[in-house]
Amino acid sequence: MASERQSSAGTAPDDPVAAMLAGDRASAALGIEVVDRGPGWARARMTVRPDMINGHELAHGGLVFALADTAFACACNGWGPTTVAAGAEISFLAPARLGDELEADARVRSRRGRTGIYDVTVRRGDEVVAEFRGRSAEVRR
Repeated sequence: MASERQSSAGTAPDDPVAAMLAGDRASAALGIEVVDRGPGWARARMTVRPDMINGHELAHGGLVFALADTAFACACNGWGPTTVAAGAEISFLAPARLGDELEADARVRSRRGRTGIYDVTVRRGDEVVAEFRGRSAEVRR
């Protein structure tokens, strides 16, 4: 499972983000670590490994997207109701390379009813690698 450090959201048994991460084998397989989070925000990081490199010797864009998507998922599920992506897009601004430690910072922009908009900035140090915008939808139970 993706690891996580205790934050203002806590790690209580009824914590929706902790429950989600416990079953998130995809993020765990990519080595994504959720380093901090709360309702409407989250930070996650990932180190680019040799198996994440594409034919141009750069980090595969889909894996940069996956890092941003994990931060997005933690931010939008921090409110409590189960929430999924309704759509997302990413703009790549700089390449990531083998050994780079990437950090994704997700923040809510707007929530209304069962939907939300979240922006995620992926950085390598101070340099912005990508900007991601996700649209969320709460699942009716």
